[in-house]
Amino acid sequence: MAEAILQVRDLVKHYPLTQGILFKKQVGAVKAVDGVDFDLAAGETLGIVGESGCGKSTVAKMLVNLERPTAGSISYKGEDLTTMSPRALKAVRRNIQMVFQDPYTSLNPRMTVGDIIGEPYEIHPEVAPKGDRRRKVQDLLDVVGLNPEYINRYPHQFSGGQRQRIGIARGLALQPEIIVADEPVSALDVSVQAQVVNLLERLQNEFSLSYVFIAHDLSIVRHISDRVGVMYLGRIVEIGTDAQIYDHPTHPYTQALLSAVPVPDPEAREHRERIILTGDVPSPANVPSGCRFRTRCWKAQERCTLEVPLLAVPAVFRLTDTPAKHDSACHFAEEKQVVPPENGTETPGTPDPPPEA
Repeated sequence: MAEAILQVRDLVKHYPLTQGILFKKQVGAVKAVDGVDFDLAAGETLGIVGESGCGKSTVAKMLVNLERPTAGSISYKGEDLTTMSPRALKAVRRNIQMVFQDPYTSLNPRMTVGDIIGEPYEIHPEVAPKGDRRRKVQDLLDVVGLNPEYINRYPHQFSGGQRQRIGIARGLALQPEIIVADEPVSALDVSVQAQVVNLLERLQNEFSLSYVFIAHDLSIVRHISDRVGVMYLGRIVEIGTDAQIYDHPTHPYTQALLSAVPVPDPEAREHRERIILTGDVPSPANVPSGCRFRTRCWKAQERCTLEVPLLAVPAVFRLTDTPAKHDSACHFAEEKQVVPPENGTETPGTPDPPPEA
């Protein structure tokens, strides 16, 4: 892997639970993120998947400093963002931008498209002098596939896919190196999802971008990602290349997730094993001891209750040369092919559907 431009180490975000009205006392904490580690290389797309509530969006907000971490570090090119002064952080935040999940509520309905996309230039005037801003905004609209003449329209005059393109244009305004995309296509129709995913891939090649792509749709993540991290209850439980995760998963939770992916081939669907998990996801305010997945895992033993599994290459694979040799936080990691090797997942985006009206 190329040199990492973003390094996340032991990232933690706990929200305190308090009791009392006048004299508040902390009685616990919601452990939304509880020790996340990953690297992002230049030009790479890292996909992060997991169930709702596992902490994906909280990680995204901490990467762009919308949430302050309780502990841990976020290093951009060797500089720790969590310890920077506000002035230094303002300069660095130019290089890490975000595309939000909801393409409507993330845009100010009282502002025109030109004002929305051009607003970053008010905060960072060194990027675009006042006389050049209108032209730059029109260029960005053209880059994301919208008519530059739409610059004076308002968000309600656009469709969902077009609004997300506006959000992407705003993210590109400051010429960042990293874009954090928090479920950017989950609120869109399937055909529009394909257009937006294709747009993100084209922009990555054109502007040499690195993506942290957060989603719960496993087929979209496989289509766009170079590496994939699987989150469960505030931690990454398995991480590797897209081929390693999808074709050679070793963590039981990853295997259960992949077994739920729709398979279009009827014959392959008949022969695959469906893994049904029992029980509910534990509360992040009352995390199980040891392995967090043990309350729903069919492999759980006494060791899982006592020991927290490390995110590392399992001992059984360390001396082998196999795609299963990747980091997995399981005491009893075992390779299991869940998705059929060919045509196992539907991948949107090729060819590009017709543009929206």
